[in-house]
Amino acid sequence: MRPGSGWGLPGGFIEFGEQPDAAFRRELREETGIELRDINMYRCRTLKRHIEIIFIATGVGEAEVKSREIIELAWFEVENIPTEMSLDQQFLIHKVLRPTD
Repeated sequence: MRPGSGWGLPGGFIEFGEQPDAAFRRELREETGIELRDINMYRCRTLKRHIEIIFIATGVGEAEVKSREIIELAWFEVENIPTEMSLDQQFLIHKVLRPTD
């Protein structure tokens, strides 16, 4: 959970000269302590002036709050995603984890 914006998928910005998959690894490690393996790009899209790159990966390790950017983290069953999470992110989660729904 992010201060002021509620529940959402982890993410962040790419640093100068950084590759997207490296940024994904770094952001998850910095915010949650989770290491990643089996990273695959799921999709890429533009939102106004932003380019959003969405990855699917396997997390390794125990998640914990490691950054002031988040105040709480939790795992949810697909059926119990917090309703205050953006509908767009809820849709992405359902599409990845329950593609036949």
